[in-house]
Amino acid sequence: MIINILWLIFGAATSIQTIYLCFIYGRLSFFYHRKESNNTDINQEGVSIIIAARNEEENLKKLIPELSKQKYPKFEILVINDRSFDNTRFLLEGLMSQYPGLRTVTVDYTPDHVTPKKYALTLGIKVAKYDVLLLTDADCIPVSENWISQMTKPIRNENKIFALGYGGYEKAKGFLNALIQYETWFTAIQYFSFALWKAPFMGVGRNLAYRRGFFMEKKAFKGLWQILGGDDDLFVNKYAKRNNTAVVIHPESITISTPKKTFKEYYIQKKRHFQTGKHYRAADKIKIGLYAISHLFFWVSAIALMSITQKWEPIAAIVSIIVIRALLQFSTINSAIKKIEGHGKVFWTMFFDLMYLSYFWIIGAKGYLSKTVRWK
Repeated sequence: MIINILWLIFGAATSIQTIYLCFIYGRLSFFYHRKESNNTDINQEGVSIIIAARNEEENLKKLIPELSKQKYPKFEILVINDRSFDNTRFLLEGLMSQYPGLRTVTVDYTPDHVTPKKYALTLGIKVAKYDVLLLTDADCIPVSENWISQMTKPIRNENKIFALGYGGYEKAKGFLNALIQYETWFTAIQYFSFALWKAPFMGVGRNLAYRRGFFMEKKAFKGLWQILGGDDDLFVNKYAKRNNTAVVIHPESITISTPKKTFKEYYIQKKRHFQTGKHYRAADKIKIGLYAISHLFFWVSAIALMSITQKWEPIAAIVSIIVIRALLQFSTINSAIKKIEGHGKVFWTMFFDLMYLSYFWIIGAKGYLSKTVRWK
């Protein structure tokens, strides 16, 4: 009886995993082809780059000169200095004399009823010069001088409200960095794939564009003020629809951030992300949760069946299915990475698959239940 139930669970989990890897995530990996338009970039309206920064003196020293190199005819860089107690204020004052396109807003306090980063972003967006907003973080660097052009093109020329981009991390040696790379790729595969299926559910604040007029029309972060975090993914989750959202998948549209250096820092970051995720729409929780639950049941039922059964035939069948899934996963992830970054490959996908399983259910559970997250 128990064996029959385990086989039923294993079969159902395998089917769901196959559907996700082949068809849902495969929408990006196997079926997406970037449209190379022969048309010129006709509408080149102004763009405001928005950066909320707290104690980011060292990162801003690198970022502002890089942003100023962008090959776009009309843009401003707007840094919101959110209660910094390092030398950020003096640095920005000096940089403004060197870079005329740089402006700053200083936040000295945050009202009790709102969360700090959302308040800082709202103050900055209110005074932004242009209607097209391009958001990033202080520790992010665009990989190309055409970043503004690529990221905002769907908004300027296709009448979209949201443009979802990819924010990667610097590659370095070590297991933690490899895990961060894998988790970042897999997260991008999820939100890009669903957006390509006309069912967007999140974006990342490291690389996200939307209309200022839309933001103001929706009264900023109304309904989200009390949630610490989610100024990017929850805002997208609430308002991104099938017809108003585009994905930007192009090697010149990427930003690269500095990854966490210790497991403690990474744990705090991921716990905050998972805590935010519990505020997603119910349908979006199901989208993510169905893959996660079938992923867990796939491995648990496979290991249980191989432990219980005494015959080599069913064990060989289970091992064969695991190998086939591993090959499918390898193909899905590496095809997606090539689409997103234009190059790159990860070989130990099955190993990181098991690491991701542990990370999702351990850190995810703690983050989901936690009430103690913070913005710097």
